[in-house]
Amino acid sequence: MTGHRTSAADTTADTTIADVRLTPILIADPPLLNVQGVHQPYVPRLIVEVETEGGIVGVGETLGDTTYLEIARQLAPALVGRRTSETNLLPAIAACVADVDAGALSSPTDTAGFRGTPNAGKLRLSVISAFEVAMLDALGKATELPVHALLGGKVRDSVEYSGYLFYRWAEHPQDDAPRDDWGAALDPAGIVEQARRFHRDHGFTSFKLKGGVFPPDEEAAAIRALAEAFPDSPLRLDPNGGWSVGTSLKVAAELTGVLEYLEDPTTSTPGMAQVHEGSGMPLATNMCVTRLGEIPEAFTKDAVQVVLSDHHYWGGLRATKELAAICSAFGVGVSMHSNTHLGISLAAMTQVAATVPHLDYACDTHRPWQTDDVITVPHVFREGRIEVTDTPGLGVELDRDALAVLHERWLAMPGMRDRDDEAGMRLVDPRWTPHSSPRW
Repeated sequence: MTGHRTSAADTTADTTIADVRLTPILIADPPLLNVQGVHQPYVPRLIVEVETEGGIVGVGETLGDTTYLEIARQLAPALVGRRTSETNLLPAIAACVADVDAGALSSPTDTAGFRGTPNAGKLRLSVISAFEVAMLDALGKATELPVHALLGGKVRDSVEYSGYLFYRWAEHPQDDAPRDDWGAALDPAGIVEQARRFHRDHGFTSFKLKGGVFPPDEEAAAIRALAEAFPDSPLRLDPNGGWSVGTSLKVAAELTGVLEYLEDPTTSTPGMAQVHEGSGMPLATNMCVTRLGEIPEAFTKDAVQVVLSDHHYWGGLRATKELAAICSAFGVGVSMHSNTHLGISLAAMTQVAATVPHLDYACDTHRPWQTDDVITVPHVFREGRIEVTDTPGLGVELDRDALAVLHERWLAMPGMRDRDDEAGMRLVDPRWTPHSSPRW
């Protein structure tokens, strides 16, 4: 956007929402393994566009499973006529108009993000986040300000990200699944080779291993191999609550001084408190602390030393800043959790991360694993970092051709519209069933 606007009428038009568009898509995903199973060949995402009466378009992104899409479809019409600056009203509007199917809450774990027991509020917040980001993007373009300026201004010029390592198969078991050239990584040597490629291609110097796949001793061996290959790199291990308290204590003792932190080794806040008290190992979470009501128990019991914020799950960028301020008051560290996201979400993560003074650790990102994108100029990691742009809004533009292709894929593959990490595993092991925590 160019030129300086002085007309009050024009300013109103540029910030009044005239239309909201929702585009569900499927993006290719590698056969990455986790405690629940294996990523399916395609994962659903939802792209939100907010267009103002002045023709300015803001974009947002969130999870695209059917439940999230249904909530978004209820919320979208209620925003027409609102101003893009009215993001504080989103939770109240969503609570009034967005019903949540009780059947969507039957699963004990949110497979798409492993964030503990789902509830209606959490589902709504995941949708609200995409609308809030889109509204801030449009507002930034209207005011010629980057989103970080709307959040109070940046305190750093680049944001560090961690290379996200996964045990993985060489290919999906489905015949029509996408292929890549990474090969399998099923042992310490495979994980170290994966890290070397991440370091070579993207410059990552911090690494996180998704655990909960193999027996804990094998995963501890992979961490020790990484420490030997990258002696100066911070390392994390995340078994997604797959271990008992006893197993967590054993692994924590073995890896004290090797890990930067251990993420969600066990599922409950009391269990996390036992692990920290018995080992002294810093523990991080995106499962025990996922809403404000969970903070008092976690912090007063010293169960969590690092909160992994996620603007999708917390309801947006402003809520992320509020969470960071609370963590600061209690002396708890902050970093960022990621899910299988595209460039819009990476831009949003970078914008809000740039504004958090005590961002203590490199942020998570799945991004190098996904080759699809819906922005015209995909982000490039340099030395494991993303530069914070001062371009108005998020600093990205929607690639409508790419969006159309990915939406056509969504239309053509109804069986992939809800992420199911167990289904692919059952193609290889028909006896596979969802784990009952703890797995080990």
